[in-house]
Amino acid sequence: MTKRLVQSQQGAALISAMLVVTLVATLASVALWQQWKHVEVESAERHRVQSSWLLNGALDWSRLILREDALAGASSSVDHLAEPWALPLQEAKLSTFLAQDQQQREGDPEVFLSGQVTDAQSRINLTNWFEASDAKSSGQLTEPVQWALTRLFNVLSLPRAELDVLAREWLAAAQAARGANALNGQTSLAGGSGQAALLPQHVSQLQWLGLSQSTVQRLAPFVTILPEATPVNLNTASAEVIYAIVPGLDLAAAQQFVQQRSRNHVSDLSEAAKALGGKTLNPRWHTVGSRFFEVWGRLRMEDRTQEETALILRDASNVTFVWRQKIAGILPPPSRESLLQSTQP
Repeated sequence: MTKRLVQSQQGAALISAMLVVTLVATLASVALWQQWKHVEVESAERHRVQSSWLLNGALDWSRLILREDALAGASSSVDHLAEPWALPLQEAKLSTFLAQDQQQREGDPEVFLSGQVTDAQSRINLTNWFEASDAKSSGQLTEPVQWALTRLFNVLSLPRAELDVLAREWLAAAQAARGANALNGQTSLAGGSGQAALLPQHVSQLQWLGLSQSTVQRLAPFVTILPEATPVNLNTASAEVIYAIVPGLDLAAAQQFVQQRSRNHVSDLSEAAKALGGKTLNPRWHTVGSRFFEVWGRLRMEDRTQEETALILRDASNVTFVWRQKIAGILPPPSRESLLQSTQP
């Protein structure tokens, strides 16, 4: 009897010991998992901050390039695709930009940088679409821009019905924004009547006004939205844009002009008019220089990628950011090749 009792007590002690070991192992694994989680979160945050600072440097570098370009061409206001700012930066190791004596420490992640500067005035600026004749008028759509967008929709084979919807909604949003600005002096409100949509600030937001996603994607390389009215730079615009904004021009002539321009850019509007077959050009809608540029930057660190885009205003040698935003599903910038040569619709 005593022997059985001792064996029973030993069995209970063994089970208790196993339960204690299981509990300790569980607690240890939970603590280890929590520690791993904190390390991963801290590592991700560190990489995010590092990526942000590196992209800040890359975007500032683009500002420097544009400033140096302005200083180099101080006697001329011509911008074209053969200038240094127009050359895209293909993905390259960041270490290749550093001095040779700076050795990479073992365990440091490889960082790859790529980017591109695009002339924002190489596209039709939708801000030109609305004008008010005086302070009392509610404003109306600008006929030359309406005509140019009609030609652009036609050459891109986009639905005319969507252009009609866009025109109606853009007018309503612009009038509402003008009314709101007149009341409170603010520029960020649009839709003071409560009925009109907000006035888009980026091309991707044109879906607010009723355009389909496919139409927005197709339009993105050819239109832009800038803070002020701007003419189109004929030295950097695509054949489709030139065809749309030059009255009486056919697409074949626009394509021929783009090919000729790739060999020798035009220096003024009179030279451009001659190259376009004597077409009439208006300084309000056409130019050979630019003030607004878009910068796209991409940084890849291990399996993490961060992208940003920014709009830069270059006023003489004063180069400033108008806005900056992180890219999350935003359409990529048009390639330089698409501007150097024509693409069939």
